[in-house]
Amino acid sequence: MRSAIILRAFAGRYLHLRFRSGRDHAVEIVERPALSLSPAELDALVSACRMVVAACLDGRQLDYGLFAPDGSAWERSVVTLVRRTRDGAPIAFNAMPLLRVERGGAPGEVLHLGLVMVDPAERSAGLSWILYGLTCFALFVRRGLRPLWISSVTQVPAVVGMVAETFDHVYPAQQGTRASFAHHHLAHQIMRTQRDAFGVGEDAGFDPAAQIITNAYTGGSDNLKKSFEVAAKHRDERYNRFCLEMLDYARGDDVLQIGRIDLATARRFLARSVPRSAVPQLAVQGIILAIQAVVAPLVQWLAADKPLGRLRPAR
Repeated sequence: MRSAIILRAFAGRYLHLRFRSGRDHAVEIVERPALSLSPAELDALVSACRMVVAACLDGRQLDYGLFAPDGSAWERSVVTLVRRTRDGAPIAFNAMPLLRVERGGAPGEVLHLGLVMVDPAERSAGLSWILYGLTCFALFVRRGLRPLWISSVTQVPAVVGMVAETFDHVYPAQQGTRASFAHHHLAHQIMRTQRDAFGVGEDAGFDPAAQIITNAYTGGSDNLKKSFEVAAKHRDERYNRFCLEMLDYARGDDVLQIGRIDLATARRFLARSVPRSAVPQLAVQGIILAIQAVVAPLVQWLAADKPLGRLRPAR
């Protein structure tokens, strides 16, 4: 346990975790790598992610989002990289951009679930809880357990169902959730200013009521377009039926889901998704992050004889 978890920049501004999720896999989660890593560390991370892309696309590369030529996505994304412990080879990653939005006249962020790629040889390794839920959980705890809005753009029924079952207040596709002003307001902003984050071109259409993006694969994500027959299915037939009825796969449609991470989401993730063998390590991480995000600021605030920047100047 002593060597299993290394927390980088404990009091730093950005999230950076390294830990073993079991005997076979090592995980690294980095918030805004271009701002939090050294140039050499960033180059190594970029190279590792490109190796996973090449394995998934038969040597081809992507040119949108994280891999856009300007490289700006590395300044606004949370990247999770999974390596095999026996040889250190990268086998999977996700990249979740933090999208700038406005709510109630104040600036905010939406965590976009973004690009997930897994080496085809490793797709039975049970990595989905790391690549989808763990990063969101860590960021939620790091931000003081404040609710965090999420978005997802996909045409894959398995992903549509995963989002609907993992997060709260998800629209569309989550049973019992109706579209609210917040859903449509955030979707409108994302489609107006953030299309480049998920490779959707300006010529793509958008149905705001259903939150369906039409002709979505023209902005750099062309290599990811799938037919319904090829797209991974969900175990619950409702999500497969939803995608078949709502999306035109020949045209290349996507669904834009908006949801939220809150305490109910975190509790459900810990109870349903995390393997029992990983619970002790995850508990330690959660405690450390909670201390960093909640307890440490409280202790600093209560120490009335110590300066606290603009909030409490030195005597």
